[in-house]
Amino acid sequence: MDKLLIEGGSELNGVVTASGAKNAALPILASSILLQDKLVVSNVPHLNDITTMLEILSSMGSYVTFNENMDIEIDTSSINNLKARYELVKTMRASILVLGPLLARFHEAEVALPGGCAIGSRPVNLHIDCMRKLGAKIDTSNGYIKASAKGGLVGAKIHFPIVTVTGTENAVMAATLAKGQTVISNAAKEPEIADLINCLNSMGAKIIGVGTDTLIINGVERLSPANFSVMPDRIEISTYLTAVTMTRGEITIKGAQPKLLEIVIKKLRETGAEILTTEDSIYLKMDKTPIATNISTAPYPQFPTDMQAQFISMNSISKGRSEVVENVFENRFMHVQELVRMGGKIELKGNTAFVEGNLNGLSSAPVMATDLRASASLVLAGLVASGITKVDRIYHIDRGYERIEEKLKLLGAKIDRISE
Repeated sequence: MDKLLIEGGSELNGVVTASGAKNAALPILASSILLQDKLVVSNVPHLNDITTMLEILSSMGSYVTFNENMDIEIDTSSINNLKARYELVKTMRASILVLGPLLARFHEAEVALPGGCAIGSRPVNLHIDCMRKLGAKIDTSNGYIKASAKGGLVGAKIHFPIVTVTGTENAVMAATLAKGQTVISNAAKEPEIADLINCLNSMGAKIIGVGTDTLIINGVERLSPANFSVMPDRIEISTYLTAVTMTRGEITIKGAQPKLLEIVIKKLRETGAEILTTEDSIYLKMDKTPIATNISTAPYPQFPTDMQAQFISMNSISKGRSEVVENVFENRFMHVQELVRMGGKIELKGNTAFVEGNLNGLSSAPVMATDLRASASLVLAGLVASGITKVDRIYHIDRGYERIEEKLKLLGAKIDRISE
C-alpha cells in the first residue's frame, strides 16, 4: 500500500497550474449518458474517482477514448447495460450521479447504493425522492436502487428540504429530458453545478437560473454532441495556498478563477498572507507566523467544508486561539486525533474544534488518513512538522488531488511516495 514520506521544514515557492475540478468533472461525465452521441471533455484531472466513473460508463457499453491532450471522448450511442455494479460503485458516492441520466434517457436504471468517504450520512433518499416526483417508481433492495419510468419522466416541482449538491445535479440531469417543465427550489449553488449546467446547455438543454437556488428546466427531446472544458478545482487551489501560507513561501497558481474562492482568500488574508489576483491567477506570499482565524463551514458561497481540515492544520501552528465550526457533515473531525498525535492542541466539543496554536511547532509521527480532505490536512501538517512524517492510506488523497507529491516537489517540498 502506498504511503507518503514528508520531511518538514522546507519553504514552498514556485508556480503551479490548477487541475480541473473533480466535483465538476464527475457529473459532467455522467451527463454523457443523456446523449445518443459523443461528448468531448477537456481539463479532466487524472484521479481514481474519474477512472471509476469512466469504468462505470464503459461497463454500460459506452466507448471511451483519450486524445493526446488527455481530452476524454465518450460515445454513449451504444449503451446496452443499465446497471451500475456494486464492484465499481462501492468506492465512490458520486456514482449515484448516473441514476438521473439513465432514467431520463432509458426510463430504467439499476444503481448499487454507493460508498466513498466515511464522513457521516450523505443520504441517498434525497435523490430517490426527486426521481419519484419526476414520475419514477423506485425500489431499494439487495443493496441496489431499482428505478423505472414507463413512458418517461415528467416535469415536476422539486423542493429539497436540505441543500444537496449531488441531489441537485441528479435532479437537473433527469429533468433535462423530462416532458414539460421542472422547477427545483432550494437548489445547491456550488460553482461545480453551474459548470454542469453550462455543459448541459451547450448540448442543447434549456436550463435557466444558473448560480441561484431556483432552477427552471424545460425538457427537450434529445441533446446534441458538444465539447466542454472543466472548471479549475477550487479546493485543490485553496489547499496549495494554505500549504504555502503554513510554510511561509511564495506561489503563483495559473489557470485559477479567484472569484470561485473569495471566502478562502478572505480568510487567508486574515492570517497575514499577501494575496494578489487576476482573472485567471492567484499570487500569495507569506513571510511570518500565520494569525489564527475562525471559520464556520456552510454551503457555497460560504466557507467550504472541504477546506475545514486544512485550516485546522494551519491554525495548529498559528498565533492565537481559533474556533472551527463544522455545519455540513457530522463525523468530519477524524483528522483531529492524528493532528493531536503530531502536537496539535485541539479540543472537540460537538461540531466545533477549539484550536490553540502551538508556536513550538508540530513534530513528525506516523499518521493515517481517514478521508480525502483529512489526508490533505495531514500532508500539510507534515510539511511544517520537525522530522519525517509518514502518511498512510493515501488512496484517499489520490481520489481528489492530481499528483500531489509531484506538485509539492516542484514547489520545494521534500516528499516521496513509497510502497510498503
